Amino acid sequence: MQTVDTVLKKHSNALGFSTYSYKQNQVWKGSLESISFEQSAIKEKLMVLDKPCYIVQVAGRIGVTNEGYLSPVAHGTTAQVELLTFVPPIRIQQLGDPNFLSSHGVKYAYVTGAMAGGIASEEMVIALGKQQILSSFGAGGLTPERLEAAINHIQQALPQGPYAFNLIHSPNEPAIERRAVGLYLKYQVTTVEASAFLDLTPNIVYYRAAGLSLNDANQIQIKNKVIAKISRREVATKFLQPAPAKILKELVEQRLITELQATLAAKVPMADDITVEADSGGHTDNRPLVCLLPSMIALRDDIQSQYHYQTPVRVGVAGGIATPQSALAAFMMGAAYIMTGSINQSCIESGACEHTKKLLAQAEMADVMMAPAADMFEMGVKLQVLKRGTMFPMRAQKLFELYRTYDSIEDIPLAEREKLEKQVFRKSIAEVWEGTAAYLSQKNPEKLGKAVNNSKLKMALIFRWYLGLSSRWSSSGEKGREVDYQIWCGPAMGSFNDWVKGSYLSEPKNRRVVDVADQIMTGAVFLYRIQSLKIQGLQIPNYYSQYHPCSTRLES
Repeated sequence: MQTVDTVLKKHSNALGFSTYSYKQNQVWKGSLESISFEQSAIKEKLMVLDKPCYIVQVAGRIGVTNEGYLSPVAHGTTAQVELLTFVPPIRIQQLGDPNFLSSHGVKYAYVTGAMAGGIASEEMVIALGKQQILSSFGAGGLTPERLEAAINHIQQALPQGPYAFNLIHSPNEPAIERRAVGLYLKYQVTTVEASAFLDLTPNIVYYRAAGLSLNDANQIQIKNKVIAKISRREVATKFLQPAPAKILKELVEQRLITELQATLAAKVPMADDITVEADSGGHTDNRPLVCLLPSMIALRDDIQSQYHYQTPVRVGVAGGIATPQSALAAFMMGAAYIMTGSINQSCIESGACEHTKKLLAQAEMADVMMAPAADMFEMGVKLQVLKRGTMFPMRAQKLFELYRTYDSIEDIPLAEREKLEKQVFRKSIAEVWEGTAAYLSQKNPEKLGKAVNNSKLKMALIFRWYLGLSSRWSSSGEKGREVDYQIWCGPAMGSFNDWVKGSYLSEPKNRRVVDVADQIMTGAVFLYRIQSLKIQGLQIPNYYSQYHPCSTRLES
């Protein structure tokens, strides 16, 4: 019986490579001229991803080649070149779930998520879509007119897709959801990214069910695809299961969907894809990805075993994805796709202003904090924002403390009110309320009526005036309001900046969303190759195993 010592053999060379390789039952055959022994040439060979990579030893020197072929060892012969180990070719398309690629008509399992207020802009969606990369338009907080214009613009540029539009949960203003769904159905937007949902609403169920039908083979056709962004198991469960019978019944009674569609909706999950959102910018529960993703995959598997869907729900990840290392980690944990967010906000196509992009490009991992959210302020919901270069998070937190402590604006001590007017609002509280009331009289007169007789609600609406405008100032580049910019951002932004330091992507003016996507995905594939070699016993010096953004793409 052989011992490990007789099977393993150590090899090393002056360039720092060393390996314990198993005795091979194959030999490498090819031209010796194709083998590289110099440092820079070896790195180039390792980065040729669409060809196999052979690690060989010739006359005591370890080299690398992408050429040649493997042949069985012939008994009684000694090969001039000793094969130490090898890895097959690998392409970007091999990462993630191939069903994700075919379902959405994309070239690889990478998505850019929606950033509200059009920060995930038409330009961003179109630039990525033209390269067959899925991107979600940031519809949250936009007027129906602005959203309708965006739909027309994107559909004109991408008549065959791919693209998605955000459908953000609005528990305090359900009419916003209804109007968005109405536009998506009117213009046949066939993919939505559902985000910030606390529970299923009739609006998201209506969108899903309205796109169901049977084909000629009597199979269920799902026209309206849903990508649900979630971070809690209880919410994930709702999207992994079929739509609630009660909501379907109500939609049938309202003649919004047919009896057949209600029947079909009871047989398919509410979502095609679940994006597990870890520690991200904006709305987040700050969950660690390495704990959250395995839990959600196990939940998906449990529900799949119960319902036996023809196509299981795919589980992707968002939050913390900003480098090839984080992307590869997600794929190795079983992610069907990855979704990026904060890093795209610093790109040329982003709807953020230039000042905001510069702040983001300077951010470090610790330059973020949680602050009250405008859309769910009264509920105490928070979101993650940039704290470097802005006073917004501290000022927003102060507003929430005042709201929690007092029952009305009038109850707040005079000195505090004067501080709000001079430092935060920069106008009188009366002027803020006048503007708020004028807005609500047009957009939500019912809420205005409630606020007149509810001093606590009135105070919340006054505070939400600042919270709501601060994010718009960041997008529009409001002069003089830079210290009040609300910039949604997660720690991934700092990780990305560390990775691109010294490369062409370090400057915001060079950051294009397609380039960022290509570099992250190509880097992830390269690192997979390196890890595959390491697992086989090859000890690789850091020079060869690092991937830095390069000015030209390595693979298409």
